[in-house]
Amino acid sequence: MRLRRPPTSAFTVPAAAATAVLLAATSASAAVVTPHPAGLGRLGTCQEKALRVKATPGGPENVVHISVTNHGRSSCVVDRIPTITFAGLDGSAQTVPPAESGPYTLTRGGRAYAALRTADPASTEGHFVGTLSVSADPSHYGVTFGAAAVGMPQGVHVWEPITTLWHGSAAAATSALADALG
Repeated sequence: MRLRRPPTSAFTVPAAAATAVLLAATSASAAVVTPHPAGLGRLGTCQEKALRVKATPGGPENVVHISVTNHGRSSCVVDRIPTITFAGLDGSAQTVPPAESGPYTLTRGGRAYAALRTADPASTEGHFVGTLSVSADPSHYGVTFGAAAVGMPQGVHVWEPITTLWHGSAAAATSALADALG
């Protein structure tokens, strides 16, 4: 499994500010990345307490449907890649297609969907774990789901897990996963 960046902490901002001051003092330049399209730059990261994350059986063996709903008072953003980790294992599910982190806007009352495949059902390799955790943004702790709750009563079989980006419908997430699996 490929590792994703760790959750952002309060210590990251001072370090970034110090780097910016150092770059300015040395006349070095750095590329500036705009995190949102024009007009959306003022949206902040969704507060974890304003989100409801769900994970349910996905039909085929080793597939989980994931959703996140914004119950906050206004639109906000989460990472466009759901962070999915597995009890006792390092790393997280890889995105299909491969993608970099970026913002995904959730309107007030809005919902986003992703699909996860934990292991190829024919695989004899991997590990079985009792839980998986899902967060809508890597800065959040996330929600932990037991294996039985996601349709895997014998344990979550993990081998090269993959997840889709967030999509506007469950059908689009399911289709993206099917496309990735060929």
